[in-house]
Amino acid sequence: MTVYRSLAEIPHNPLSVLTIGTFDGVHRGHQQVIGALTSKARQFGGRSVVITFDPHPQEVIRRHGTTVDILTTIEERQQQFQHIGVDAVVVIPFTPEFAATPWEEFVQQLQQHIGIAHMIVGHDHAFGKDRKGNAESLRGYGAEHGFGVTEIGPLLIGDDAISSTKIRRALAEGNLAKATEYLGRNYTLSGTVVQGDGRGKKLGIPTANISPLNPNKLIPANGVYCVRMLVDGAWHRGMGNIGVRPTFTDATQRTIEVNLFNFAEEIYHQIVTVELCKFARSEQKFGSVQEFLEQLQRDRETCQAAA
Repeated sequence: MTVYRSLAEIPHNPLSVLTIGTFDGVHRGHQQVIGALTSKARQFGGRSVVITFDPHPQEVIRRHGTTVDILTTIEERQQQFQHIGVDAVVVIPFTPEFAATPWEEFVQQLQQHIGIAHMIVGHDHAFGKDRKGNAESLRGYGAEHGFGVTEIGPLLIGDDAISSTKIRRALAEGNLAKATEYLGRNYTLSGTVVQGDGRGKKLGIPTANISPLNPNKLIPANGVYCVRMLVDGAWHRGMGNIGVRPTFTDATQRTIEVNLFNFAEEIYHQIVTVELCKFARSEQKFGSVQEFLEQLQRDRETCQAAA
């Protein structure tokens, strides 16, 4: 898979099949769209191209500098696109000026720089100034300019349509099982191992304190999680805690700590990836250090038993 940082970089190919979207999370609904993209590209004997944006459009469109909690960084999205089998990705810098571009003008640019044999569009996707570009408008435009359009409907679990918003809500509420089901994989976050206060080591439960690489990455609900952590290319099982450590401090700043089982290496300043496998329990304040340690042993047993 080749990644381009502007439309000017990508070679023109009239047999290109395109889809457009932020695809935050690259969840199962997104995977359905991108799967249709790669399938259609094979039918045409052409290439599959994902047009995506960075930063998240809502960070630019929202007023007063508000941020959106993202499920996947641009690097994580690219990894998922490659896993699905996409041929090329164009990452377009999302700016206020770009947001003001009429959808017809943007599609003309795609034709000029990339080439369009066909377009795959999610049922709820809209783009361009005032979000007027959608499956219906594209069909009319494509009929005039020589390309077809396929609209992909929502992916339902029961009566519920999968969406990034619902996954964010599930993670924020500690419903990791629902988030995992909708994503089609475990939720992950990457960060740098930083110096903590050393309390865990003193208590015999050394932890790696993780500082997320992207400040806008969604941090799930406070609690204890069964995790795996990628260190130097190898996965290690353990238990993690997200929260404010109420038994020991009155702090309000959340931390991410991971205790790996049967692991004693020094990994300060390394970049690691934490995969959340199971939600064990909510964070709570204990009446004593002994109560805390007893519960921690139960947490350890829970996570060691979780395959």
